[in-house]
Amino acid sequence: MRFAFLSTVLLILTLQVSPAQNKTNSIKKEPMVQISTDYGTIKIKLYNETPKHRDNFLKLAREGFYDGTLFHRVIQGFMIQGGDPQSRNAPAGQPLGMGDVGYTVPAEFNPTLIHKKGALCAARTENPAKASSGCQFYIVQGKTYSDSELDQMQTQTGIKYTPAQRETYKKTGGTPFLDMNYTVYGEVVQGMDVIDKIAAAPTNRQAGDRPVKDIRMTVKVVE
Repeated sequence: MRFAFLSTVLLILTLQVSPAQNKTNSIKKEPMVQISTDYGTIKIKLYNETPKHRDNFLKLAREGFYDGTLFHRVIQGFMIQGGDPQSRNAPAGQPLGMGDVGYTVPAEFNPTLIHKKGALCAARTENPAKASSGCQFYIVQGKTYSDSELDQMQTQTGIKYTPAQRETYKKTGGTPFLDMNYTVYGEVVQGMDVIDKIAAAPTNRQAGDRPVKDIRMTVKVVE
């Protein structure tokens, strides 16, 4: 009798939930990851609109793949790049960026996901399909752009930015010239100052913009 009563109550509660509530509950929560460095911690949400990249990054993070690897390429006013497995025990001054996991991830371009400051994006080689590296990524620092610069960029690329996207590039900044060429699959929600600190680190240009002092990371999924 008790089981039947609970079932009846649950049925009544279900009937009382509005369609809007059902729709909200059906939206999958965006997973979070945390990158810890000597410069501080960066918290990032991964987009559900790019499921292949999201799931691949979560898989590698859970396996501890990124732990001990470096931000091996840093360019102030542009981005900070990491994820090369060969960087884990690389001697000082060695150029990096060629390591991989033996597979690529198909491009997942989305015009609503832009290279704004704090965007998490997939590095890649120059391949016709623009497939992403299976492990290497970069976080955008970028710079701000004027209306005339964005107009010129739209003319060159054919990309039409929404008013909100234009405001983002004008006020927050980013690297719009990379849009629809490299997959954007997440964004920083905490620790933007850490990106600026890492981007300002002294680098060795002859070693592919590798920081003079190693910047190691630990990446974990925020469950």
